Amino acid sequence: MCSLGLRITYTVIIKGITTAGEKFRPSDWAERISGKLSTFKNRRMHYSPLLHPAIRDGIKCIAIDPILQEQNPELFKYILDFADKNQLSICEGD
Repeated sequence: MCSLGLRITYTVIIKGITTAGEKFRPSDWAERISGKLSTFKNRRMHYSPLLHPAIRDGIKCIAIDPILQEQNPELFKYILDFADKNQLSICEGD
């Protein structure tokens, strides 16, 4: 459930742009957040399909599968709190 107690049923997109329209820094923020569920194989990082970097409208983002809310509610809450604290744009993905 999200911070409002609602169950999310769609992919959540957190954009690397603040609600004031400014580009979020550091520039690797999406990779850092997505790294929390990544694995390493053959000296390469592999992002989870539940949490991974993405580009939407030329803006660096992270995409969060709604299953993450059930499988790892603490991480899901952490990411939403991070977005809220940093005033990042949150929208519904495809």
